[in-house]
Amino acid sequence: MNLYKNFLLVGDKSDADFPALLNVNGHIHTPHSFSAFNDFSQIFSMAVSENISVLGINDFYTTDGYGEFVASAMENKVFPLFNIEFMALQKAEQQADIRVNDPQNPGRTYLSGKGLRFPTSMSEASRKKLEQLKYESNRQTYEMVDKLNDFLKTTSIDIHFNAAEMQTHLAKNLLRERHIAKAVRMAVSEKFQTPEKIKRALTEIFSGKEPQSPPCNAAALENEIRNNLLKVGGVAYVAEDGKAFLSLEEVVSLIVDAGGIPCYPALLDDAKGNLTDFEKNYAKMCDTLKSKNIFAIELIPGRNSFHALKEFVRFFDGAGFVVTFGTEHNTPQLDPLTVSCRGGVPLDEELLQINYKGVAVIAAHQYRIQVGEKGFPANHMPAADELKALEILGKQVIANFIK
Repeated sequence: MNLYKNFLLVGDKSDADFPALLNVNGHIHTPHSFSAFNDFSQIFSMAVSENISVLGINDFYTTDGYGEFVASAMENKVFPLFNIEFMALQKAEQQADIRVNDPQNPGRTYLSGKGLRFPTSMSEASRKKLEQLKYESNRQTYEMVDKLNDFLKTTSIDIHFNAAEMQTHLAKNLLRERHIAKAVRMAVSEKFQTPEKIKRALTEIFSGKEPQSPPCNAAALENEIRNNLLKVGGVAYVAEDGKAFLSLEEVVSLIVDAGGIPCYPALLDDAKGNLTDFEKNYAKMCDTLKSKNIFAIELIPGRNSFHALKEFVRFFDGAGFVVTFGTEHNTPQLDPLTVSCRGGVPLDEELLQINYKGVAVIAAHQYRIQVGEKGFPANHMPAADELKALEILGKQVIANFIK
């Protein structure tokens, strides 16, 4: 499937030759990991209705959704970005109790790859590492289902789960914690039906703790189920094996091998204004990322206050980083695809332009890799003129695709 068939790219273009601004979203999860979306048709129906011009698939550990994603993207004239997400482990930071971009687990570090090759292509060594990560992820969740079943036998709740069936009906190749939580909610709702009976059943499943969310709020209820049963201290919690993680350096190498751009997903401020140990010092964070050959940053602004986001983005954009935004949609909550800050506060013109510029650079990288040229540099921060050339090319590639 050739995304760039019949493209006519003309040199000596400038910003004035392309749309001044497009509505773009560089990071969503799909049903191939866990997602608020039921299927790809729902994703692109929302994208069209919200006038989204660029959308980036960003599933955990898998590129299996790329085929469906690009088919829908071509049908709906939405430019597709081919991304992936990993959880790495930095053992030195873990031992030093440094929280990076996971506020609960020191050393654990999320990292995305942006603009991978399509069709997917990587070395055999990288492919084996990716398959091992998927295997370990599924092994952990299958063990959680077993522990959950053992616990349910001690209750009056006559419910039993089959992990393989759960994976078939609710997931794709990856079965995740959130799928288990969804299965529990659905099973309890189907069996007990009335709000009062559902509440009593969940109270017993929560070992006497009453659920705070009403049965009609599926997203909130699934989060409660996950937090009470599957997280640390829960009856079905299973600790992750060390084999479930690559080092940060290994993840960076795998992303580059697959043709992508390593990208750091910044957590930034939580609802109380707290930042992680790693992210609270912007200058030190900037130097560390550069030393690890990570020159791109993404954020999920829905988690952040407008002012914290603005300050952070201005700093890293000014430092030469590619900066993009997304909505993630990695929870049961079905929010709009249009990016906004915490509380629905809209992005301003400056932030929208930085996001547009960032996805254009990724689009240019994808195009150059596809046609056998060099894209975004893997081992140095691109100079300002190099970055501008990628931006202009990317805007042209996007405009040709969506016209």
